[in-house]
Amino acid sequence: MHVRGRVQGVFFRQSTQHEARRLGLTGTVRNNPDGTVTIEAEGPAAALDALEAWCHTGPPAARVDQVTATPGAVQGHQEFSVQR
Repeated sequence: MHVRGRVQGVFFRQSTQHEARRLGLTGTVRNNPDGTVTIEAEGPAAALDALEAWCHTGPPAARVDQVTATPGAVQGHQEFSVQR
């Protein structure tokens, strides 16, 4: 997923990690130089849908303008981590 808006400096990555782990997903979340956030998540379709729905709001201080989800190849992540 690619998330646009005010999504950096508002604990978006940490909140995403918490939500993904709560949903039983594995993957990564990272900030991009252009101010967006990229999420790679793996797990059951219903949990992925729930994470995508959560991303449309994000944590309280965020302002999400757009969420784009694109299916990709499974990477085999063992946990859900925040990339710096």
